[in-house]
Amino acid sequence: MMSNARCSTLRLAALAIATISLTGCATVGSEPRIVAACPAVAEYNQKFEARAAEELGMLPERSAIAEMLADYSVMRDQARLCVS
Repeated sequence: MMSNARCSTLRLAALAIATISLTGCATVGSEPRIVAACPAVAEYNQKFEARAAEELGMLPERSAIAEMLADYSVMRDQARLCVS
């Protein structure tokens, strides 16, 4: 009769061999793919943009909203490049 230690060793060896064998059948890499999704860029008409510029001009200097809009402008430019 085999001891439990020897039986466990055989099972681990069989599991290791099976794992190695199955790894050779892999058809794709295990590294995750990075999929870039380009966000849609909202289009605004000239009248709306003029109104926004007017409202922006009424904000106090160094306004947090003005800073956020500058960041938004950069993000829109990046989104346009992503699509093209």
